[in-house]
Amino acid sequence: MNEQKFWTEEAQQKLRSWFSWLQENRGDRARMRRAETPDDVVLSEPFFNFLRQMPEVWALQQNLPIAAMIAAVLAHVKDNDGKKSFAAQLASTKPGTDRSRMSELRFQQLQKSRTPDEFFRRLIRAVKLADGQVNILSLADSIRRWMNEYRYGTSLKPFDRLAVRWANDYYVAK
Repeated sequence: MNEQKFWTEEAQQKLRSWFSWLQENRGDRARMRRAETPDDVVLSEPFFNFLRQMPEVWALQQNLPIAAMIAAVLAHVKDNDGKKSFAAQLASTKPGTDRSRMSELRFQQLQKSRTPDEFFRRLIRAVKLADGQVNILSLADSIRRWMNEYRYGTSLKPFDRLAVRWANDYYVAK
């Protein structure tokens, strides 16, 4: 997949706009939140509303699984907090405690997800642990990277791997 065509500035702006639109359209948001797998989302009208608002490249057959997972997981986000990366947000402490929003063990399990469905379930749990306050662009880019690594394998360059980036963000923020 051509990464430059999928993840352009225009795509990022359209994703922010769609997220704002979704916050006002509670029915579509609720239908997407009920999806148990990304495949469930592909079969829903709200997903086609999502695709209409995204760049055309997102609707290509090879990109549909990525787009579906992004739309479904972002439906669980309450507020876009663009201050830190998604992984750093998981390491941030819960108000009134000294514990991370996501424990190190759960974070490692998220990183070691073996299938898209497993990754999907764990991402939703992570969003909930972050109280729905996440960086939607960082989260969407993480989903795109994970799906590409799942399909095509990890990069030979360690710092191009999602797990390395996430670990760096998580442990630096801790």
